[in-house]
Amino acid sequence: MNDLLPQNRIDEFRAKAATIEHPRELIVDALRAVQSHYGWVPDAGVDLVAELLGVLPVEVEEIATFYDKIYRRPVGKRVIHICDSICCWAAGGEELATHLQRTLGIGFGETTADGVFTLLPTCCLGACGEAPAMMVGLTTYGSLTAAKVDTILAQLRTETGA
Repeated sequence: MNDLLPQNRIDEFRAKAATIEHPRELIVDALRAVQSHYGWVPDAGVDLVAELLGVLPVEVEEIATFYDKIYRRPVGKRVIHICDSICCWAAGGEELATHLQRTLGIGFGETTADGVFTLLPTCCLGACGEAPAMMVGLTTYGSLTAAKVDTILAQLRTETGA
């Protein structure tokens, strides 16, 4: 269990779950904690969250598979979510997605050979006024062009040490 979540976080979630009426409210927070520590949420992470919060594993799994920012399989060090909403696609998002796939050498749902980037489509980033947009980690990038994407990727590679 300790490789999925540090003991202090385990204790924290147990204590918090014991004090609230609906521990289910903590599922997303606990899943994000596992993901932040472990890199993604394996089946053992779902079981751990269920045990910590006193809910059924299926209840945790339902939430884990609903949110596209919870990863149920290994991902790269940097996950790129490219918006595929109508606003982004109308503003050149399809061409941008093709550029990203070609530049990274991967398709949607795949990770680069060096393990740095995973590319995922997402239904909306809430950046319609800056379409096309993508999000890496918690940073949203808007008004993108192929050149801007190349600059962002180069910066992210430098920060990652790749």
